[in-house]
Amino acid sequence: MLSIAFFTVFALALLFFYLASQKSAAIAGDNPASMHSRPSYHGLFVALRILMIGWAIVLFSATALDYIIDRALMLRIAAALPDMPGIRHQLVLSDAKALALGAVASATDTLREAIAADFARYNGIRIWGTLIAALAASGLIGYFHIQRITLDFRARNRAEAIIRHILLACATIAILTTVGIVLSLIFETLNFFGQIGWRLDKYLFGTTWSPLSGVHDGNMDADKVGVIPLFLGTFLITLIAMVVAVPIGLFSAIYLSDFASPKVRGWAKPMLELLAGIPTVVYGFFAAITIAPALRSFGETVGLSIASESALAAGLVMGIMIIPFISSLSDDVINAVPQALRDGSYGLGATKAETMRKVVLPAALPGIVSAVLLGMSRAIGETMIVVMAAGQGANLTFNPLEAVTTVTVQIVMLITGDTDAATAAGPAFTLGFTLFCVTLGMNVLALRLVRKYREAYD
Repeated sequence: MLSIAFFTVFALALLFFYLASQKSAAIAGDNPASMHSRPSYHGLFVALRILMIGWAIVLFSATALDYIIDRALMLRIAAALPDMPGIRHQLVLSDAKALALGAVASATDTLREAIAADFARYNGIRIWGTLIAALAASGLIGYFHIQRITLDFRARNRAEAIIRHILLACATIAILTTVGIVLSLIFETLNFFGQIGWRLDKYLFGTTWSPLSGVHDGNMDADKVGVIPLFLGTFLITLIAMVVAVPIGLFSAIYLSDFASPKVRGWAKPMLELLAGIPTVVYGFFAAITIAPALRSFGETVGLSIASESALAAGLVMGIMIIPFISSLSDDVINAVPQALRDGSYGLGATKAETMRKVVLPAALPGIVSAVLLGMSRAIGETMIVVMAAGQGANLTFNPLEAVTTVTVQIVMLITGDTDAATAAGPAFTLGFTLFCVTLGMNVLALRLVRKYREAYD
């Protein structure tokens, strides 16, 4: 029902946009230049004001009023069941809501039916009150602003100010979301280190990862939380993937940008970018069913022992998955290099290959580095291919022919396992924070390199 109010407010905004535009055009008459703002700005200003007030009422109802109703019902349940824990009260409220909405409840009794009746009554009042308030406020605001339309009314300035505030709010939300994520990682990381006695050396340089097997009285064994095997496996697979993806992706971009004919580029570039649309689970299935057995058979032929789940199989398939990211971005960057640089090189007698190697690629280096970084981040964060093709065991090995695991796989295993979420959250969030710090350091280093070469070729 609240969605109906949401879209009704939007429809009213469109209606008043039309009415305000028509009235401002009628006021201007045959001399549109006499008005400070165009008719479309008058309509936009009225529509924005209606959307702000109407949607604010709907949002308030969906959050604050819903919370107030839940708290009132929880107090009734707590008074009726004083000896039960809070989680049982939540279950009763959930069942009562299910009964009120016609869904299936886990149990039915007199209390649940009474709470369901109260919830249905309060929720009905909330929904209809929200709908009436949103429509009334939207109508009054639209009528009031239409009456204010004059030749000198600065609708453009006011509409642009509202848009600036909306953009500022969106940027603030994005920043606060990032800050919230980082703070949640930090708090859980501090809690985790408190459980292992602040033995950072054991965590950063330990060679055994099995945090949940050493939990005693809420504390973890510091000797079983070493992350060296996880990061070694992560960087081993990422290295293999980048060895595959960077040359193929970069050379593909070079060919498509300067050497391929328009006809070849027209079908080759879309076909290459189709790789980016394949789900990662398909890549993982391909690695486990096709690539891994093929590598094992090849190893038996040449006398090598290749495990059925290996870093090599996961890295090869992950490299294939990353190729379109590097190729597409590098192609766009190379095409963005000014044609004047190419023409100047040709004028000096350089060939197309020499121009590409000595002029275009150095000028496009910052963008190419960014493309490689994006591909590397994609490889570090990949989970499904590693689970299906590389294994889940935290093995300390430099051999790409053996099974390894990555940081992201261990995070998923900790969170989705059947262990206590409170116990598993500490090591999972700590791994996430450590990976965040590592990738942040890599990005800072790459930006320094980019800045150095950009200064040389600007």
